[in-house]
Amino acid sequence: MPPRPLVPARAGALVRACHPAPTAAVTVLATLAAVVAGHAPGGVVLVALAVLAGQLTIGWSNDLVDAARDRAVGRADKPVATGELPVPVLRGALLAASVACVVASALLGVAAGLTHLVLLVGSGWAYNLWLKRTVLSWLPYVVAFGSLPAVVWLALDPPARPPAWMVAVGALLGLGAHLVNVLPDLADDAATGVRGLPHRLGARATGILAVAALTAGSAVALLAPAGRTGPWAWVLLAAAAGLAVGAILRGGRAPFRAALVIAVVDVVVLLVRA
Repeated sequence: MPPRPLVPARAGALVRACHPAPTAAVTVLATLAAVVAGHAPGGVVLVALAVLAGQLTIGWSNDLVDAARDRAVGRADKPVATGELPVPVLRGALLAASVACVVASALLGVAAGLTHLVLLVGSGWAYNLWLKRTVLSWLPYVVAFGSLPAVVWLALDPPARPPAWMVAVGALLGLGAHLVNVLPDLADDAATGVRGLPHRLGARATGILAVAALTAGSAVALLAPAGRTGPWAWVLLAAAAGLAVGAILRGGRAPFRAALVIAVVDVVVLLVRA
């Protein structure tokens, strides 16, 4: 078999190393929130670029920091750990994304730019470098997701404050996202000395807490905005609660799957009701 072309292979490895699913999800969420907030097309694009660049730095720095751990547990899905993606290439991409993140954030305005760099991107880096291995592993996710609406609204001209209920939903989504994200890797993390909150709680308690946090986010998103709650909101909330209770009673992987479904519902409701 002929060797794969070098440039496409490296590009594909870079995409896989950036944690593409969460990177895309957060970028799409920020973009849709910018549309809902009333940004002009140029503003929507700028928000999307800033958030995308920031998420790339978080994903790539995570794989760079964790390369030795990933190698130790034989993670075949990690291109840095397998040697498919050379470290100098990853460092170059990380530097380029960092510069782009700073420039795009500055163009959002002082308040929005600092909020993005310090609270959102800074939280991601704090998780990668330190907090991932502590009982405060949940905190960067709560701060980052809770601050995302603030970035979008502060980038308006003139800057505006995001609805408080939206910040609360973002924070609860962040907590649920952390717990759901860690669940599949508990064994590998434990083997390499990572002891975040989910590892201390155990798989069952982590799954229950993830479902509870995301269901609470559903309740806030559906009920908090004054004067906009109809019968459909109560039906949707009851469905989310029923799904959560059923998943907890079944145990196993059920809470993980339920948490993913409820998270999608939370994001949709968050944008519809903004």
